[in-house]
Amino acid sequence: MEKPIHPAAAGAALEPSFRDRLVGIGCALLAVSIWGAWIVSTRHAVHGHLPPATVGWLRFVVPAVMLAPAWWRVGLWPKRGLGPFALCFLGAGGIFFLVVANAMRFVPAADVGPLLPGTMPLIVALISVFVFRERLGRLRAIGFICIALGVLTLGGRGVLAHEDGAWRGHALLLTGALMWSGYTLAFRRTGMKPTEIVGLTGVWSIAILTPFGLPGVIDALQQGYGREVLFQLLMQGLLSGVVALVAFGVAIERLGSTRAAAFTGLVPALAALIAVPALGEHPDLAAIIGVVATGIGVTLASGAFKAGR
Repeated sequence: MEKPIHPAAAGAALEPSFRDRLVGIGCALLAVSIWGAWIVSTRHAVHGHLPPATVGWLRFVVPAVMLAPAWWRVGLWPKRGLGPFALCFLGAGGIFFLVVANAMRFVPAADVGPLLPGTMPLIVALISVFVFRERLGRLRAIGFICIALGVLTLGGRGVLAHEDGAWRGHALLLTGALMWSGYTLAFRRTGMKPTEIVGLTGVWSIAILTPFGLPGVIDALQQGYGREVLFQLLMQGLLSGVVALVAFGVAIERLGSTRAAAFTGLVPALAALIAVPALGEHPDLAAIIGVVATGIGVTLASGAFKAGR
């Protein structure tokens, strides 16, 4: 197996081996599947009995505890790559979660997928091309165009239709997409392992969220919502907070930033599918067209058709 790309060359367009692509694609699909379910569960939680800070606390307490052996080796802050780690924390930590969770108070779940994970791969691709001078190639460029068309089809109608302050939610989601893009691009420049980054991000997030989030957990338990707290602890903390972030980190290592980011374009489609049994929402023709366009775009942009060496 090829060695991971050196952090200093994170922006370079180096081709992964066939085996690395298979592992990276598998990890990316696992991560985006979890994030599709995360959108639905977070939207449900912040409109239920758990405020955003409380849901965020449940999200980060699990990785902070489970990955303690990993972040303990690094210390409370990395000896090198502090700047890239700060971008990773800003783009996937407690501040990012509060931005996104508060956005979900203003907009329905259908808007979240297109405006957050849907736009993130496009932002990463633009930064990679204009800042890091990465060459996408014709197929990958077509793929990102398809993702853009799919995102517009899935989300454009909803964005135009909603009023009464929904613009606040849309602005927060686009801000979150920009923050998440920074995490994706800075990840390999930290020189740290995925478990170390995720664990350390969890520690600092808990430090920020505990004064606001822990009282909400205690209050929910006292009011008899223990089952909901447990569900969010598993969904937010274990699956989204540990499994998905570590898997996505492996995908970035094996595929590169832009290829890994392309897979997040699948999240709007997955969220729409999960919403059918969970929320009773059934996609119409426009949604189906958007799902198909996004799926084709992710396949092309990820470089899945390139032959292994």
